[in-house]
Amino acid sequence: MDSVHGEYKIPGGKLVVADVEVEGAGADAALSGVVISGDFFLEPSDALLAINATLIGLPTTTSVADMAADVARAAGPDAQFVGFSPEAVAIAVRRALGHATSWQDHTFELIHDVPREPHLQMALDDVIAQGVGAGERGPALRIWEWERNTVVIGSFQSVRNEIDAEGAAAHDITVTRRVSGGGAMFIQPGNTITYSLYVPISLVEGLSFEQSYAFLDDWVLGALQELGIQATYVPLNDIASPAGKIAGAAQKRYTSGAVLHHVTMAYNIDADAMLQVLRIGREKLSDKGTKSANKRVDPLRSQTGMTREAIIESFLAYFASRYTTVAGAVSDSEVDRAQRLVTERFATPEWINAVP
Repeated sequence: MDSVHGEYKIPGGKLVVADVEVEGAGADAALSGVVISGDFFLEPSDALLAINATLIGLPTTTSVADMAADVARAAGPDAQFVGFSPEAVAIAVRRALGHATSWQDHTFELIHDVPREPHLQMALDDVIAQGVGAGERGPALRIWEWERNTVVIGSFQSVRNEIDAEGAAAHDITVTRRVSGGGAMFIQPGNTITYSLYVPISLVEGLSFEQSYAFLDDWVLGALQELGIQATYVPLNDIASPAGKIAGAAQKRYTSGAVLHHVTMAYNIDADAMLQVLRIGREKLSDKGTKSANKRVDPLRSQTGMTREAIIESFLAYFASRYTTVAGAVSDSEVDRAQRLVTERFATPEWINAVP
């Protein structure tokens, strides 16, 4: 009989711990003993005994969805899960069984990359994520640097609906399309902070897209709070403070077994230039009855008083304080593969105008 241990903490919630015993092997392996514990709240309290009992006998291959449904049924329709959920119990059990992993199960490369042209940035995101999925490299956090003014549109956005061609030309904007969905990102070198997380799918095992956004953004909320910004996650994909929006995230899950999660944060953006380039931005301001933009959109600069470089250093140090990390870099072979993808895909009119 093997005993295993797993933990899962809901972002902004409580810790769930699963101590599990397993009998049998292969297809016959099943849970023979389960103790769920943690700093959560559950009413009625004896629902926990029912949850432990219902998990015994389940095959070790039971999915998060099926296990969570069993937990909810065992607790009963009137049970109140405070600070956790049936899904959190299931994820903790799956982690104990090795089907799901935690941050502590991985060593992350920390990469502060050199400036690169926009289409190459899109291709590198794809190449690095695919490398993680194929087991060719470990997970990583990459801080980007931009080589020129750029608008990055989401995978499903229309070029003509998002971009004012005259405004883009006036501000020397390169338009590129990323592999993930979401909205347009207006980039000026030195005025934004962009990063990507490349992680195995096991890290978000059992999490919905919305849950995984909060889970993968949790570290940067802590990093921002250390800088004095009371940042919060705003579903589906925003990070905000009481002073307003700070950042937007986008995500893609690969069938190869990787997740690409990337975020762009506003350090000090020229809002007037942005609204001359982005059509949708004008509509949003119009809906709010605003006739003109402030000269700058600068939540990170104004709320911290720090240089962009100092904020990035603080982010990297905070990530390293929470997780196991090593210094990393984009390899020459990854750049070579990305350059080929630029030619074959990311710089082609067919890709950029995939949604005209």
